[in-house]
Amino acid sequence: DSETRADKPVGSPAELRAGWEKMTDTHQFFPMLKRLNYSRHQAVTTIDADYAWPLELDATRALLDRAKGTGLPIMAFVGNRGCIQIHSGPIETVEPMGPWINILDKTFHMHLRLDHITQVWAVRKPTSDGHVTSLEAFGADNKLIIQFFGQRQEGTDERAGWRSLIEALPRPNRSNAA
Repeated sequence: DSETRADKPVGSPAELRAGWEKMTDTHQFFPMLKRLNYSRHQAVTTIDADYAWPLELDATRALLDRAKGTGLPIMAFVGNRGCIQIHSGPIETVEPMGPWINILDKTFHMHLRLDHITQVWAVRKPTSDGHVTSLEAFGADNKLIIQFFGQRQEGTDERAGWRSLIEALPRPNRSNAA
C-alpha cells in the first residue's frame, strides 16, 4: 500500500520529477509512485513547488467556505482500504461544529475532523488537457484523509475558478525565510 510505505523510495527526486512531468492523465500518478516506491506523502513533500506546495492547516476550511454558494462544482474524494466515496457538484451548506467541518446539502453530507489534519498541500498534476490541481489533507500518520478537485470534463482544462480558488488559499508564513 503506497499510502503507508515506510521504506525509502527507489527513485531519486530527479526521477520523480521526470515521471511527474511526463504524466498525461492523473490516473498515471499512482503507478508512477508504485514504480518509484514513493508514498503519496513522500512524493508531495519531495517534488518542487511547480507541482506541490504546502498550505496552512486552515486551508481546507477556507476552501469549503470560499466554494460554498458559488455554484463552482467540486469533487471530494474520501477513502480507506475498502471503499472510496466521491462527491461531484457544488456545495451550499458548510457548518463548523467543534473540531468538525460539515457539508449538509440535500444530496451530500460530509463530516470532516479538521483537528486530525496535520498537513495540507496543493498538488498540481499535468494532463493532456492542461494541469489538474487538488487540495490534499494528511493526518499525523502521513496518510491521505481527503482530496478536493475542481470538477471537470475529460478533454477540457481545469476550471479557472477552481484554479484561482486553490492558488489563493493561505500558505505558511515565509517571512522568516532568509
